[in-house]
Amino acid sequence: MTHTPHELAEEFPDKAALIHHLKTRDGEFRFLAERYHKVNRAIHRAETNVEPTDQFHEEDMRKERMRLKDRIAAHLNQAAVVET
Repeated sequence: MTHTPHELAEEFPDKAALIHHLKTRDGEFRFLAERYHKVNRAIHRAETNVEPTDQFHEEDMRKERMRLKDRIAAHLNQAAVVET
């Protein structure tokens, strides 16, 4: 497990297997997950002053991460319904 907070496996702990499955089979989900990971890492680097940024840019990144998380959650919910 990583020390970076807000990783998808931590955000959706009960959906780890489904996340892995969708990353390998759903191109749109894979894109969303990769983008989420990239933005999340950038936020973490900003928070820890590894790559400092101004507060407005950091806020924009946080908003993007939330939008991505919402879209990922929708994909996970839809996939869970299809599988049941």
